[in-house]
Amino acid sequence: MEKSASDKAFDEYVALAVAAALAEDMGEGDVTTKAVVGPRAVGEAVIIARQACVPAGLFVAGRVFNAVSKKLRFVSEASDGRAVKKGSVLATISGPLAPMLTAERVALNFLQRLSGIATLTAAYVRKADRRAGIYDTRKTTPLLRPLERYAVRAGGGQNHRMGLFDAVLIKDNHIKAAGSVAAAIEAVKKNYRGKGFVEVEVTNLSEAAEAVAFAPDIIMLDNMDIKTIKKAVALIGGACQVEVSGGVTLDTVGAIAACGVDRISVGGLTHSAASIDISMEVVSVCRQKTQRRFA
Repeated sequence: MEKSASDKAFDEYVALAVAAALAEDMGEGDVTTKAVVGPRAVGEAVIIARQACVPAGLFVAGRVFNAVSKKLRFVSEASDGRAVKKGSVLATISGPLAPMLTAERVALNFLQRLSGIATLTAAYVRKADRRAGIYDTRKTTPLLRPLERYAVRAGGGQNHRMGLFDAVLIKDNHIKAAGSVAAAIEAVKKNYRGKGFVEVEVTNLSEAAEAVAFAPDIIMLDNMDIKTIKKAVALIGGACQVEVSGGVTLDTVGAIAACGVDRISVGGLTHSAASIDISMEVVSVCRQKTQRRFA
């Protein structure tokens, strides 16, 4: 699973996210480890998945360990995006024990969170059975959106717009502000000069018919039942892509995908994904003796 097409900006973002997370956790220093672990102690640890999952963020965990100490060696034993069984070893870490323990929690926090998103996304993708693409939304953790979007891709999902800046999505409150679906789309065609897609959200068949006349790139069917979704798909008739959003669950996504829609966006991929139970266990310790100095 590639991170983001060798995107330098993404790499720089990850470095900043790791640094901020470590600063939050470490403060002025790891007082427990400093008190207990000698400076010359070295060891080896394994990171273990305590439940079946789709890992995501192994490279981020590695960055955390290396940010605390360049002497730590992090080796991935699994791959982002490839499902593993309960009890699988995801990575091994070897080197100085003190920085290893200091980095543990932050590394696991990233890995647990991102693997939770990837695992939930993979479940939605399986239920949709390739009949429709599964997309994320902007309902992400503040400051973690690029990583959470990466985790969605690791789970087999796809990314919606990055933010407010890279595409037009006319929602219900925009329509209320403009006065109608038609007025909102006309305003966008007049004033929008971006290169992204134009999407409009509709809540009933009347709004869907109004939107089709203006040929947006995507019409989003918001919180419609299966019967209404089918009617909307027939009404739109392939004039543009059809997306369904709102109230989609693992129990309903298969039936929605079977309606002939192109895309299904699920806020729950990021706002409701449960973190995966992942732990680090030290498996060997070597307490090196201090060399005796001779006069």
